[in-house]
Amino acid sequence: MICISAHSIAYGAESNQSEENQKLMSLYKKVETVTNIPWYVLASIDQYERNVRHSRKDIPKAEGLIEIYIKPEVWVGPLNPNKEDMNPISIGLFGGIGEDGNGDNKSDPKNDEDVLYSIAHYLQSYGTDLENLKIGLWDYYQRDKAVGLILGHMKLYKKYGHLDLDTHTFPLPLNHNFSYNNTWGDARGWGGRRIHEGTDIFANYGVPVRSTCFGVIEMKGWNRFGGWRVGIRDIDNTYHYFAHLNGFADGIHAGQIVEPGQLIGSVGSSGYGPPGTAGKFPPHLHYGLYKDNGRTEWSFDPYPHLKAWERSDRNKKKQ
Repeated sequence: MICISAHSIAYGAESNQSEENQKLMSLYKKVETVTNIPWYVLASIDQYERNVRHSRKDIPKAEGLIEIYIKPEVWVGPLNPNKEDMNPISIGLFGGIGEDGNGDNKSDPKNDEDVLYSIAHYLQSYGTDLENLKIGLWDYYQRDKAVGLILGHMKLYKKYGHLDLDTHTFPLPLNHNFSYNNTWGDARGWGGRRIHEGTDIFANYGVPVRSTCFGVIEMKGWNRFGGWRVGIRDIDNTYHYFAHLNGFADGIHAGQIVEPGQLIGSVGSSGYGPPGTAGKFPPHLHYGLYKDNGRTEWSFDPYPHLKAWERSDRNKKKQ
């Protein structure tokens, strides 16, 4: 009789992820060496596209480790009659960006080194400094949001120097009293008919509110619905929304990098009116999650994630 614990399964998944990240880092560093495009730029583009791929059904599943998707007409050139062309010379003649990155005289859109080298070579034509890289990214994506998300990923990868940035924690310390149920999708009436895009965690005024992730603060300030609120974008293109705060932690500002468990504010009852309005409902943290899929952003239910993070935090306390 073989007994496999949940811990051993989790450890196995972590080991596989760690091994995959090591292989990815090796690829990023290899292409950095030959193009002078920093590894964290390449990692950020790949991570942005990985999240887009996993959020959409109209993009084919990646066949390798690198998940950057280059459309066939962009790879081979818009006027190239052969949409499966792998000849670097003819691809170049038709203005395609497909390159031979591994030296086999083929520009293969399913080969990790070819794909990564091709996007790096494309950016290299603009220059390797940040301002020119921004221009190259905008010309490629034609979307401000995409460029902004990639730049946020770049800040995180550059600061920490590794790819393992998917740790999460529960937004409130477990030594405080709190309660929450699955309220996502419930009807709301203030400000017009709408649905509740989050989970309400009820707690006393002043209970600390913490970042749930590694991320970059995209928004801090007042919203007539959410009151004093903070928005944090993580490495998975997910926006973490903390609303109805009583106040902010000292020094918190837009553009700042935060870590799981870092203090960002405290529980309050602000919102439902002009700046400073409070007390129209019991104190609680409204916590929401939003995913960007490369075209738009949509809300999804945070309740299962909150339960998992709470359970994980409790298990850590027992160890």
